[in-house]
Amino acid sequence: MSKRVVLVGCGNMGYAMLKGWLAAGKLSASEISVVEPNSDLRARAEGHGVSAAAEPGSLGLTEADLIIFAVKPQMIRDVVPNYRSFAPDATFLSVAAGTAMATFEELLGSEAAVIRCMPNTPAAIGKGMLVVFSNRNVRAEVKAFVNDLLTANGAVAGVEDERLMDAVTAVSGSGPAYVFHFIECLTAAGEKAGLPGETAKLLAMQTVYGAAVLAKESGEEPGKLREQVTSPNGTTAAALAILMGEERLQTLVTEAVDAARQRSIELGK
Repeated sequence: MSKRVVLVGCGNMGYAMLKGWLAAGKLSASEISVVEPNSDLRARAEGHGVSAAAEPGSLGLTEADLIIFAVKPQMIRDVVPNYRSFAPDATFLSVAAGTAMATFEELLGSEAAVIRCMPNTPAAIGKGMLVVFSNRNVRAEVKAFVNDLLTANGAVAGVEDERLMDAVTAVSGSGPAYVFHFIECLTAAGEKAGLPGETAKLLAMQTVYGAAVLAKESGEEPGKLREQVTSPNGTTAAALAILMGEERLQTLVTEAVDAARQRSIELGK
């Protein structure tokens, strides 16, 4: 069945979502309308065959199935009210980090069907982690449609308690930065051990990439995979004695995630 999807904002994340839907065959170009005030970004979207306009009134739409807000959080209060007329028939999906459900219900009405989504940056290459929370007004079949749509950009999970979105932000939303920093640290350690800079960086990046793919595809628990790499009294055991001794790395990561979660709570107020 044909759907009418309106994508509001076609910057980096919005454009990545658009390309993902089309490439995966989740939607056809004729089913998508884009609202993007920036003329260059609008032209880029139009290059994929979708209709696009600088403002919603220029689209000539009176109804839609799904309206997606892919704008910066600070723009939500200016942008969202322009789409209140589509409620309660349309479902609204936001990928604006940290904007609470209460804000959308205030701007769109308490009967509006709203889904919050926390993606991370790998969603731009179809390898993201996207976590959703839906309010009571979202129908089961719409949840299924949105989840399927989001799989074009990565894995999808849901939470039943909105308060958990702060933990989601701390683990998967901010998580890529932790991994990037680990790559930086492993590269620097390789250089200090005598490797040329570019070689150290390649070893660090490919090792993290390969280990992540293996963890995802092997069906084994990460702890089991770690044990398989670790020979008694071998080189890996010597390194893990530093990382795991007194739970150093576990403590550091736990503190980092908690700091991100607390900051997410503060920003959401």
